[in-house]
Amino acid sequence: MIGEILGERYEVQQLLGKKAGRRTLLARDLQTQELVVIKLLSFSSDFEWDSLKLFEREAETLKNLAHPSIPSYLNYFEVNLPTIQGFALVQTYIPAQTLEQYLQTGRTFTETEIKQIAKALLKILVYLHELHPPVIHRDIKPSNILLGERSGNSVGQVYLVDFGSVQTVLASETGTRTVVGTYGYMPPEQFGGRTVAASDLYSLGTTLIYLVTGTHPADLPQKDFQIQFEQLTNLSPSFSNWLKWMIEPSLERRLSSAEQAITALEKPQPTNFPTLVVGKPEGSKIQLTKNGDSLEIIVPPSGFDPSIIFTGLFAIVWNSFILFWTIGALSAPFPVNIPFALFSLPFWGAGFMMVYKFFFHFFGRICLRLNPEQITLTWELFAWKFYRPRALPRQSINKLVYIPKHFTKDSEGTRSAVPAQLDIWVGVKKYQLGGSGGAIKSEAELEWLAQELSDWLGLPITNPMRS
Repeated sequence: MIGEILGERYEVQQLLGKKAGRRTLLARDLQTQELVVIKLLSFSSDFEWDSLKLFEREAETLKNLAHPSIPSYLNYFEVNLPTIQGFALVQTYIPAQTLEQYLQTGRTFTETEIKQIAKALLKILVYLHELHPPVIHRDIKPSNILLGERSGNSVGQVYLVDFGSVQTVLASETGTRTVVGTYGYMPPEQFGGRTVAASDLYSLGTTLIYLVTGTHPADLPQKDFQIQFEQLTNLSPSFSNWLKWMIEPSLERRLSSAEQAITALEKPQPTNFPTLVVGKPEGSKIQLTKNGDSLEIIVPPSGFDPSIIFTGLFAIVWNSFILFWTIGALSAPFPVNIPFALFSLPFWGAGFMMVYKFFFHFFGRICLRLNPEQITLTWELFAWKFYRPRALPRQSINKLVYIPKHFTKDSEGTRSAVPAQLDIWVGVKKYQLGGSGGAIKSEAELEWLAQELSDWLGLPITNPMRS
């Protein structure tokens, strides 16, 4: 079709895209000498009347839009040529590449740039969704977003194009719903023909995830219908959580409007403001400090406990006995004394553990720390730190398990209490805060910390005892 004149006015310069029954052309307006984009719908053998309905709706919608980041409507006419019959929609040409094209050429985007793109698109959605009736795009994806050249610290001008799947609320309420969109970018409700403003937010969220990971959303793993992308990224926890909020499968839990999404994205989250201990159960001495990028839980020394007196006294007796044993073993003739001295080493180890436990009870503390890179759980006594387990990557956290206090019975029917337990799973390793081997015994404190960690990590609380 190159060189062909359409509508006695538009000379075709280039084929920009083609799919069943549709072509997108770059043409020159012979009256103004400006380049324009022509979307052509042809009456081919696989023509469907729903396609014409959507095509006419796109033309009518563009005619009523006026936004600098959306192509402007120019013309609409019937095409009746020997080689093609159909309809043509003419709109302004934007000299920019799609995000899909940038990704295919190997361009990557920083978190700051992706936030700029997100904010620009959300502002366009604010405009569309606040129209009367609201306009829902229904097909936001990398190939429908244009990005201009970089300018200073700006990632470039962002444009939203291709309103071929557009729906107005009025149209959905008065006519037959048509399922349109692109698999991988469509929210669950869109498969049932239902779309609301939050549906565009889901599509935008999956588009941004594609920019972050370089992987099509449909090819990413899912858990409970939610895309799992964190393991492929190195995003700040706050932005990662925001993306998960955008792609929440449940409409009730997803961000509900573009305005709300902008507010959540722009919410100040400094990393250097004075830490602040948040609310906790009455009487708790646990300190929890957090901001957008880090979280720290400090369990202070237990203090005086009658049971620790027995531990201290037993440690004195034990170590005194081992000391006399060692002195007696070393006083034996060489080399007979060597095996007896070596025999005492395990007992010294047990004795030192009792001493450590005694002093830790009064002077030690337990610290759980999370930052964008890693998670650590340390047992700290004076200048010594013991990691249990070693530091692991923050992005590998995959599960938060809380088991409330409960009772079990042994084979003889004896009933025994099992303390509440809180575990953070990182791959196959776990960081235990409660339970028989954990630092915190209070069920109220563990419930509070479980909720705080769930909110900050964006992970649901799992209770394996709940049916």
